[in-house]
Amino acid sequence: MPSSMAFNSSSPSPSIFKDKKPLSQLSSMTTAASYFSVVQKADSYTRTRSHSNSSVVSTPVPSLSSSATASSKDAVLNEDDENNCLVNPHTPPTSEQVFTTPHTEFGHCANEAYRCVSKHDYSKPFQEYTTEEPPYYIHLATYISYLILHIFGHLRDFFGKRFAKSYFTHLVPQNGYAPLTPGFESFANRRLQCRVSDCYHQPITGVPGRTVLVLDRYSTDYNYTQIYTGGKTRALNISSYNYLAFSQGHGSWADAVAESIRRYGVSSCGTRLESGGNDLHMAAEALIARFLGTEDALVCSMGFATNSTFIPGLAGKGSLIISDELNHASMRVGIRQSGAHVRVFKHNNMSSFESLLREAVSQGHPKTHRPWKKILVIVEGLYSMEGTLVNLPRIVELKQKYKFYLYVDEAHSIGSLGSRGRGVTDYFNIPPGSIDVLMGTFSKGFGAAGGYISGPKPLIDALRLRSHSGPYAEAIAPAVITQVVVSMASIMGVAPARLDSSIVAPKGSAEELQGMAPASMLPTWMTLRPSLADGSEARMRMRRLAFNCRYLHTGLKKLGFIVYGHASSPIVPLLIFNPGKLPVFVRMMRARPIPIAVVVVTYPATPFETGRVRLCPSASHTKEDIDIVLRACDEVGGILDMKHGSCKRWGIDEVCERAVELVHSV
Repeated sequence: MPSSMAFNSSSPSPSIFKDKKPLSQLSSMTTAASYFSVVQKADSYTRTRSHSNSSVVSTPVPSLSSSATASSKDAVLNEDDENNCLVNPHTPPTSEQVFTTPHTEFGHCANEAYRCVSKHDYSKPFQEYTTEEPPYYIHLATYISYLILHIFGHLRDFFGKRFAKSYFTHLVPQNGYAPLTPGFESFANRRLQCRVSDCYHQPITGVPGRTVLVLDRYSTDYNYTQIYTGGKTRALNISSYNYLAFSQGHGSWADAVAESIRRYGVSSCGTRLESGGNDLHMAAEALIARFLGTEDALVCSMGFATNSTFIPGLAGKGSLIISDELNHASMRVGIRQSGAHVRVFKHNNMSSFESLLREAVSQGHPKTHRPWKKILVIVEGLYSMEGTLVNLPRIVELKQKYKFYLYVDEAHSIGSLGSRGRGVTDYFNIPPGSIDVLMGTFSKGFGAAGGYISGPKPLIDALRLRSHSGPYAEAIAPAVITQVVVSMASIMGVAPARLDSSIVAPKGSAEELQGMAPASMLPTWMTLRPSLADGSEARMRMRRLAFNCRYLHTGLKKLGFIVYGHASSPIVPLLIFNPGKLPVFVRMMRARPIPIAVVVVTYPATPFETGRVRLCPSASHTKEDIDIVLRACDEVGGILDMKHGSCKRWGIDEVCERAVELVHSV
């Protein structure tokens, strides 16, 4: 790695930038060398930073209700941050505006123009999945970079095994034992991943809301070990899955969770089929079924295990599973464990999908040509690495023609898509009954943990016994399932008790799906603020999320970047390609006057040549926050030669000024 790239991996504190140029003047830094000199100066400060200066001092947050204490330790970083836009809003709230969370957790934005509804426009055709390609020299440079990394890595291993064997004791047999880690895996960890481990394993503390506190650290041995300084850096968080910002330290969510701990303790201490279930689990499953418009639902303590343990209960030997080529690893594990025959179609390519279906139905089993016992099609609603939406209308149309079962994973789409947060069925206005099995997780849109399976009651009852998670996995902790109930109820809205009898069962259409949950479905001790009970706050959050997603996606494209995915997706993959640029992008974003926490993704999660940074806006971000991200990407992307998109380019000032126009033009 060049000396200009091997700077300290710690994150400098915002206070050390008080002697730097303002953001408007940083545009003059048109070379990487000048930018790196600033980064190295920040890193040298962090190394000499004493533990006494790392304490967190509180300052009041304006216009907070009693549920958000001004003395919260994670409210601000230090006294120098008093005028920091990460701590206080640009526009102070008026006396009529009451905010129940600190600005660091949920940005205060009262402008109704920065709102949008997440809904498919059927007047426009569905955009098929296409990937925009960069110039050929970008791919060539990417492959050459990987080639150089592998050549020098193997050379270091070759000489190291002969002259520094103590460093390679885990690679060669010791006392007759074979090495535990495979050769290539060990090589990749030491020679590839270790060089950028400061970008992947950055620990945080506090709530992963609008901002996040990052623990400062640095390395003196090329990231083999990390040294923590004891300091913390507050950074703008554009990397968490907290889409609707329900994971908060203040508000009705936190109050309900605290009360559940007092009543139920911190653990279920058992499986669902033994003594681990309680009334909270039953209430959550009933609420989920009503929320989705299905007959029944079943919860699991881990999202990954929801797929890997339930899919084997749906198909087995003699069955055929048709899977999208970019399905998540949890689904691939479950598919392998099922023992069913597997066929894969090109990502979101309906022509490839129908061709495979036609062959499977007409030819049957490849050896005996007998009909399959069942055909199960498994897709994701929103793909976590590509940011693409499944072409659900077309798949449902083919389902009626070829008579297969459909399994939709909504880990990233539930809560974040649709005008009422019901996921892809709500976004496309498709009846939930058209989907046989709906799966989702609670760790994204609901700010909790775990997952669910929803569908017909006979199927769910069978999965309670046949799935491995039922008899073997510990039930979801009471505090976690309480967070699920409160967040989901706030999205639905709670009907007053006297109106419970007028709430009818969900209909077959998403338009007829009843929105509000009867008060009788919630525990009697659980109380919600009026803005949560009527669903107004959740609707505001969903509309803010939709605006932020579209603005960030379209803004990056207008700036000239190659961006994958759908405009309404809360996952915005910004393509970087070259492996050398991935860590530099993260470190340059982290070293800005307003630090920005981002996450880069590369092989094996993505192909070698399509390394990317995965930006995840949330409802907690304000329009000004997205402006900061766009300006940072525009400057850093210009330095690193990342602007290879074919879209007609705008200047950064024009993008920020015409944000509302950009959002509504999608």
